[in-house]
Amino acid sequence: MANEAKEKTAIATSVGADERQSIQKSTVNSIPTSEPEINDEIENSEEKLEEMYRRIQRMTDPHYLHTISMTELYQTPYRSRPPIIEGLLYAGTYILAGAPKIGKSFLVAQIAYHVSTGKKLWEYEVHQGTVLYLALEDDFQRIQSRMFKMYGVDDTPNLHFATAAGKIGNGLDEQLANFVRDHPDTKLIIIDTMQKIREVGGEAYSYASDYEIIGKLKEFADRCSICVLTVHHTRKQPAGDAFEMISGTTGLLGCADGSLLVQKKKRTALEATIDVVGRDQQDQILYLKKDPETQIWELERMENELHKEPPDPILETVAKLVTELWSGSPTELAAFLQVDMQPNTLTKHLNVNAGRLFEEYGVQYENARNHAGRKITLTPVSEKA
Repeated sequence: MANEAKEKTAIATSVGADERQSIQKSTVNSIPTSEPEINDEIENSEEKLEEMYRRIQRMTDPHYLHTISMTELYQTPYRSRPPIIEGLLYAGTYILAGAPKIGKSFLVAQIAYHVSTGKKLWEYEVHQGTVLYLALEDDFQRIQSRMFKMYGVDDTPNLHFATAAGKIGNGLDEQLANFVRDHPDTKLIIIDTMQKIREVGGEAYSYASDYEIIGKLKEFADRCSICVLTVHHTRKQPAGDAFEMISGTTGLLGCADGSLLVQKKKRTALEATIDVVGRDQQDQILYLKKDPETQIWELERMENELHKEPPDPILETVAKLVTELWSGSPTELAAFLQVDMQPNTLTKHLNVNAGRLFEEYGVQYENARNHAGRKITLTPVSEKA
């Protein structure tokens, strides 16, 4: 049983681009279907059973390419990529890059502290959780001095440090999986630095090897719905695109979900900028200034104001009316909410916005399907807890 558990938690070697886990419950999940519903029930017939068997046979073909239609896409609610620091870090893999001795370790220590305590970071809301900080270029005495300089004796039990770890594909995979298993509320893992978790093999890395190392971390982060933030260095030579300064090939940036590039005009300056790009947040430029006594980075201004999604009337109605567990068919849900929308259209809207309904409005949405038809379940987060 122990070996079986390890196989389930070990980091896989392959990774898909932005593949998210479905939260739809079904007795026939392995066989997607887009047949129309009749009175909220799926019409069972011999022809449909035969089509089901034919699909199973096609899927056993080693050259079978799994696809879903746009209709099936809208019929399926997916787990959203939860924010760790709203507008800045989300579940997935991120690279924080900058020149050596520019203040990256103080910056990631600050990020780690805010996530572990839940305190707001600059203008960003923080979702509190356990943090693992692999400070692989430090020792515990240096970490102690750094954290005391920054936060005095205001400590937290939710921030864990390690100064030694295995290599990716050679021990680190199991170490991270075991930590998350022991701390299921983990939100963030920081690896400082990337070079420390790579197998010894010289400085010349290919696009494939760069993509693979981030890909392994990404698969783990996606599966656990956490953020893995890896500290890396930049090249000395300038580049047309600032992110081309990140050491290594474009495979790193191509596979990562986002990157934060820290730059100073000169090494002794207290001012710095952070260029932020990512799949789940808007591009930003942050202008920071470091307190010379505490070494804490303060935000002076942003190049772009954070975009906020406008309120969604349907989601607002759900959050207002669902004060306790509710379940029923799509037709019953439309009648309960009293919205001017067809049941099928309503469920599509909720399928697409299931993540937002949970994160912003505090209601968990489930769309189950069985022989009797579809069943919608809405659970307030407070009741689920």
